[in-house]
Amino acid sequence: MAQTRRDYYEVLQVERSASADEIKRAYRKLARQFHPDVNNEASAEEQFKEINEAYEVLGDDDKRSAYERFGHAGVKGAGGGSPFGAGGFDFTDIFDTFFGGQRGGQNAANAPMRGADIRARATLDFAEAVFGAEKEVQVTRHETCTTCNGSRMRDGKQPETCTKCGGSGQVRRMQNTILGQFMTATTCDVCGGEGVLISDPCPTCHGEGRVRTTKSFNVSIPAGVDDGMQIRIASQGDSGVRGGPPGNLYVVTQVRAHPVFKRDGTTIHLDLPVNIAQLALGDEIEVPTVDGPTERVTVPSGTQTGEAFRVRGKGAPDVRSGRRGDEVVTVRVETPTDLNDEQRQALRQFAKASGIDVNEQGRGLFGRLKDAFGS
Repeated sequence: MAQTRRDYYEVLQVERSASADEIKRAYRKLARQFHPDVNNEASAEEQFKEINEAYEVLGDDDKRSAYERFGHAGVKGAGGGSPFGAGGFDFTDIFDTFFGGQRGGQNAANAPMRGADIRARATLDFAEAVFGAEKEVQVTRHETCTTCNGSRMRDGKQPETCTKCGGSGQVRRMQNTILGQFMTATTCDVCGGEGVLISDPCPTCHGEGRVRTTKSFNVSIPAGVDDGMQIRIASQGDSGVRGGPPGNLYVVTQVRAHPVFKRDGTTIHLDLPVNIAQLALGDEIEVPTVDGPTERVTVPSGTQTGEAFRVRGKGAPDVRSGRRGDEVVTVRVETPTDLNDEQRQALRQFAKASGIDVNEQGRGLFGRLKDAFGS
């Protein structure tokens, strides 16, 4: 009695509405699981053949359409030959899965490759980071050799195609096994996998196609950058290899500390020393800003040291929106260190009126006698 053939969608464990990519992923997963070289179960070989047969049909748009209209009869003969190349089946997918082969006759060794990204540092003053600036940065990068225009050959000649691998960089061989025929691929030993031969290297780049150069750039630093931010300059990194695109340049900002101002995002902070009388009685005080001109801030009477006041719109701008943050001013009582006689007497009177008996320290016997008896 003939054996009933399972539905191909059931074999690959996908829905009938599955996309081509979903079918391919399912096939690779199952093929890896049931390949006889990795699965020692007795039924693995038959399941592996069944999986390949299902993918031979569902992986081909025309065969899949015929199968959906007429079932197995519509694709009669599919999978009847060897699952490793006979009957029109392309075994490259499973070869890629297990052995890392490349499709299309080109491997990673001779494919175009994007140039590397590079970084440079721009050192900024505090105000330059807040308001933006033009800075010159110096970078060392790989550039396409102007002598050979990147061909790697003397006088700009084009490299010869490797005759052994035909330019693919790989040598393929058919290998017979008990399961059928395997197509194996190895890196070409003549060209080293590049597919071309640099028989007469360019004397400037020594056959590399690129040279290392140092170059200066004028970079526009946008207003509002902060320490450690990166500014991307497209296509100014290392040049590509074998026609690949260049990488990018990333300029990393380094902001010098300010002696007075500190920054947290778009907020600028300032600790402002004031006299105790200004806090006790209240005052209008002049507050420095990063813009240059001062701002007047009203300090109510009875303000405590450590209280903060906000000056709107005097912070740093947001680097994306341009909207400025605020400046936050924290008042701190500054204790005088060199009092004259008048100031000292006024403080004694203030202490006495406050009910405080101050035992003065640090003036010595002569100073205290002078206060007691006068000069």
